[in-house]
Amino acid sequence: MLWNERLRYALFHRGSEEAARIFEAARKQGLYEPVLQAVLEAQPRWHDDPQIQAAWETAEAAGLGVEKAREVLNAPEITATLELDEADIQAFEVKGTPTFSVKGEPLPRLNPQQQLYDLVRSEVAATR
Repeated sequence: MLWNERLRYALFHRGSEEAARIFEAARKQGLYEPVLQAVLEAQPRWHDDPQIQAAWETAEAAGLGVEKAREVLNAPEITATLELDEADIQAFEVKGTPTFSVKGEPLPRLNPQQQLYDLVRSEVAATR
């Protein structure tokens, strides 16, 4: 899977900011996708753990150079990414995850996958 668009980080849980910083450090090492996938699959092991040790272990097993990652965790560009996401969360009044929107319009949570599919399909059709 290729991420053409950047994920937005919603830092609602203890440890989530550090996890987001791990992902961005992995991006700097060219390992964003494998680290993201592995750490998210292991989320039940580290969710709400402020030290997120299991996330670090999983990221390392996925190839992340932990020492190098720790050196850049608080890099200005990573902090700027998280601040931008927080501003967007406030602007769009995101209260939980997952949250879906198309062109700034939030989707009701009843069946977001089908609604997301339908909205994207209609937007694509409108551009043709």
